[in-house]
Amino acid sequence: MMKSALRNAKLELAKVIFPTKGQVKQAFFAVFLVVTVISIFLALVDLMMSSVLSAILG
Repeated sequence: MMKSALRNAKLELAKVIFPTKGQVKQAFFAVFLVVTVISIFLALVDLMMSSVLSAILG
């Protein structure tokens, strides 16, 4: 039972296509860019909301 499970795991692992270094870099920069843009957008929305709220209350 254990040997067949290990054999099956090894066979499945052989089917995996690992990304190249270039693909990893490209994915990293894409994620970094998206996170940065969304962070800036949320910061601007927060700034506008707090300004509007301060103007209404103050």
